Amino acid sequence: MSKKILVIAAHPDDEILGVGATIAKHVQYGDSCTALILGEGMTSRYDKRDLADTSKLEELHKDTFQAGKIIGYEKVYLENLPDNRFDSVDLLDIIKIVEKYIDKIKPDIIYTHHGGDLNVDHRKTYEAVLTATRPIESDCVKEIYCFETVSSTEWNFEYSNLFVPNYFVDITETLESKLKAMKYYKSELRNFPHPRSIDNLIASAKKWGSVVGKKYVEAFEVIRIIK
Repeated sequence: MSKKILVIAAHPDDEILGVGATIAKHVQYGDSCTALILGEGMTSRYDKRDLADTSKLEELHKDTFQAGKIIGYEKVYLENLPDNRFDSVDLLDIIKIVEKYIDKIKPDIIYTHHGGDLNVDHRKTYEAVLTATRPIESDCVKEIYCFETVSSTEWNFEYSNLFVPNYFVDITETLESKLKAMKYYKSELRNFPHPRSIDNLIASAKKWGSVVGKKYVEAFEVIRIIK
């Protein structure tokens, strides 16, 4: 039986970096996959948010939709919260956005950020998702997984909250789709040895693959599974 999958990410490209190849695999299985991207992206690179180049922001969002098509997302929603400023937004407001989409999509499975990431938007996204999916009787979400976001997860050295995956997805057949999708994010990709480079995405998949005896893997932390 096909399942409904919802990826809840903070920024454009996180929905590819953290879980792109796994979503491509869900699509192969016939699952319905949707991405909710809470933040607008990019505007934190300017001294003030209102100084951001709107044409570049529009181009980023076009890249988002193109990348989503490569992976097989049926729909990508953008909510345009202020980039790297989620801590300036009441957490309750973020929770209500997440609740709105959970009610709309009724996902069986949610993928979202690791709660110990260096990036404040990732942490606030994680908090909002966990609050919005409190396991009350009417909750539709049966599985929640946290993904690694290169250039954020590994840069936090708070040892009490490191990313320690315990669920691994073999992406040997779908890694190429993830890499192809990321190439659409021209403003977000960097050259190796930056973590957000094609070479490093391959290296990361190899690293997690070596942990479980596979060629290429995406790794996750299990937050909840209800059977």
